[in-house]
Amino acid sequence: MVRIVFVALANLLILVRYLLGLPFRLLASRHRPTHVRFRLAGDPPYRERRRAPLRLRLGGSSLEPATVSSLESFQEALGLLAKDPRVKGILLELEGLEIGSAKKDALVKLLTDFRAAGKRVVAWAVSTDSVGYQVMCAADEVLLAPAGRLELVGYAAEATALGEGLARVGIQAHFVRRGAYKTAPELFTHSHVSDIQRQTLEAFLDERYAELVEAISRGRKRSPEEVRALIDAGPYSAQRAVSAGLVDAMCSEADLPARLEPPRPEEKAKAPAESEAEAEAEESLEPMDTWLAALPWAPVKWRPVRRKPRLGLVVLSGMIVPGKGSGGPVGPTTAGADALVKAVRAAGRDKRAKALVLYINSPGGSALASELILEAVQRVARKKPVIAYVDQVCASGGYMAALGAKEIWTAPHAIIGSIGVFAGKFEASGLLERLGVRRTIIARGENAGIFSVSRGFTPHERESLEAEVEETYQAFLGHVAKARGRTKEEIHERAEGRVYSGTRAMTAGLVDRLGGFEDACRHALNLAKVPTEKFELMTYGGGARRRSLLQLLLSMSSTHLYALCPTCWGLAGFKAGEHFDG
Repeated sequence: MVRIVFVALANLLILVRYLLGLPFRLLASRHRPTHVRFRLAGDPPYRERRRAPLRLRLGGSSLEPATVSSLESFQEALGLLAKDPRVKGILLELEGLEIGSAKKDALVKLLTDFRAAGKRVVAWAVSTDSVGYQVMCAADEVLLAPAGRLELVGYAAEATALGEGLARVGIQAHFVRRGAYKTAPELFTHSHVSDIQRQTLEAFLDERYAELVEAISRGRKRSPEEVRALIDAGPYSAQRAVSAGLVDAMCSEADLPARLEPPRPEEKAKAPAESEAEAEAEESLEPMDTWLAALPWAPVKWRPVRRKPRLGLVVLSGMIVPGKGSGGPVGPTTAGADALVKAVRAAGRDKRAKALVLYINSPGGSALASELILEAVQRVARKKPVIAYVDQVCASGGYMAALGAKEIWTAPHAIIGSIGVFAGKFEASGLLERLGVRRTIIARGENAGIFSVSRGFTPHERESLEAEVEETYQAFLGHVAKARGRTKEEIHERAEGRVYSGTRAMTAGLVDRLGGFEDACRHALNLAKVPTEKFELMTYGGGARRRSLLQLLLSMSSTHLYALCPTCWGLAGFKAGEHFDG
């Protein structure tokens, strides 16, 4: 009853404000823009995230005007613009776009649907890479700044082997692994990149390259053979990109309004002073907020009497580590098991959250920490539907955590699998000797010195470690077999560290469905038997923490069990001309 009164008062205030603003909107409607400007930058989230518990956030930088704050808000904006007969289209500016393949596909679909409604899309950038260019290829017209560049060169992965280099400074890596395809320790133990590592990288390069060729071929109306030749001739200056037909024209930012809306003949004949005044008024394209302010009967966001169904979201991002994880402004992100378990439990306790989506972007990490997260997810999954969603990486320990969900959803080009375990340490005896440092181990117990960096493993220590690695690997197989409804032998054939794309993981039976984030969210709510048209997304837990690369290496200097795939982490970030170690 109290809520009904509060909602009624809130909606009354909204109505009063709406009516008071109506005269101003009517006056502004004559100058409602025919083209609306949007800016794509960074890595916009799928949806605006509401956090629990509510935190007061002071300071921080606000988004620049026209910046897309989420794919959800962008979709809503395009839907409104598509219904306005006065609107001819949009200008889409790309600046430092850093998205994965799944978000790229989502953006392409939004632009394609908008164009199907009879609207025009013009894409403009100063500089763009292969991913951004694929988004631009979904537009009617592609423009570059005169001094711009198109970094279209394909994809490359540079695998590294540190074994010989470490030996030269007196460090030896001692690792035990289970699975010929579990190549993580090779970074430290091998002097050359193995054939298995090369084959793994080549498989993903082939898929990403084929996706790039297909997108450009469809968007620029070229044959695949022509596109491959164009990629081989990159990168391009703006002038060369225009000559090659990859870009329609060069256009400075100041000239964009005139290109999107050329002046009519009668406007050209006006007095110079009047034309200059109009040119000054039209010197910049307006963002969505300006269009809404000039819409007489703008859509109103009324306060609903009934609350929207709530969907919980827990984000598992980065290398999985025990404890809370460690903070720091730079370095790889880490996911602390304690923090993740608390977040999953909070989502399970929230009665308003009818279902939970576990978003995973992790190459794995500590085997123990991963199993703790798995157990927490399993407990919540007994009370409410849990869907694991992957759009970039869900490998090794990350995949172990996903097994607790009722279903695993993935994007087609996500990285899945790497079911395997390794353990080991770094021996620094050679380095210590060069520095004149003498260390003597005095122990009681056959394996008491197993964690020491002063020497390698004794035969007995290595035998004990191999037994522990085998035990953990068998447990991992057991978790997968139970979750996927197969025998351990069947999973073993797909395991031993093998890495799959989302599409290949679907064929191998390691995931349940291919789809987008929104589809996975709505499916989770469908399983909970609640309406899915409009829902509230609540995020539990804090953001990922960061560790320096040195901290991560030092954390591996003692003997622990790892379910980690660094190669997968690097593969998720493919960009034109960049190299990744693995």
